[in-house]
Amino acid sequence: MACVDSEVDLMTIPLIALNVTVRKKLALYLNPKNTVAADWMAVAEAMGFNYLEIKNHETSQSPTKTVLENWHARNSDATVGKLLSILSEVDRCDIVKDLRPFIDEDVRKYCENLRKKAEPPLQVPEVDSCFPRTPERVGITLEDDPDGAPELFDAFICYCQSDFEFVHEMIRELEQTEYKLKLCVFDRDVLPGSCVWTITSELIEKRCKRMVVVISDEYLESDACDFQTKFALSLCPGARNKRLIPVKYKSMSKPFPSILRFLTICDYTRPPTQAWFWVRLAKALSLP
Repeated sequence: MACVDSEVDLMTIPLIALNVTVRKKLALYLNPKNTVAADWMAVAEAMGFNYLEIKNHETSQSPTKTVLENWHARNSDATVGKLLSILSEVDRCDIVKDLRPFIDEDVRKYCENLRKKAEPPLQVPEVDSCFPRTPERVGITLEDDPDGAPELFDAFICYCQSDFEFVHEMIRELEQTEYKLKLCVFDRDVLPGSCVWTITSELIEKRCKRMVVVISDEYLESDACDFQTKFALSLCPGARNKRLIPVKYKSMSKPFPSILRFLTICDYTRPPTQAWFWVRLAKALSLP
């Protein structure tokens, strides 16, 4: 059954364009187990998730939300158009019909923001353009509610792109299990269009209780990771409140960073302690 309009090329609009309101409405339709209409499991299967992955998502508070996040994280073709196509595929045109006005509005805002970013910025000498005023920082993460409180996290994950596969494992082990922690993963949770350094600082200082640093040889070459680590350390000199937790998940050919040597490390490379790795890390991140 076809139920997707072709007026706009939604296949080019990334899933991140959909705000928290639309995602919550989708969950209201898909989360309940339905014997008549297709639920989130049918959508997840159409997205390419296998049986074990779908069973694992059942433990989530909102399986639909988790499926959307993971689908976007691992698929470059996770677009608004593809999502609508999948809903059509599983005969949930009722959802498309009901939510299309909200989706179109989100897409309009997303495209408008892209156009604004493409325009030459107006430079005002008295204002540092990299440090927006506080009101502009509303809506910097995927689930920020512009009319409510900002989205908060248990931990900010500091990582480089080559270590992203381990970050995926971290999401599975800490968010989608009984620990139900909330991690801030920049590529997944932060909306595009803001000054990277400003937003990163705000997330680490004001929105995340702790920071997990994924240490690797590639980490040592990353300017972004260096900034994030030093900024977090500046907030807790002497590691008095256990704010920063280094994690080593693979062997390194380069020396361990000297600025982190005084901190207790969570080491995944030691076979005798691997069984306790996720329990220790989850416990550390769960502390008040």
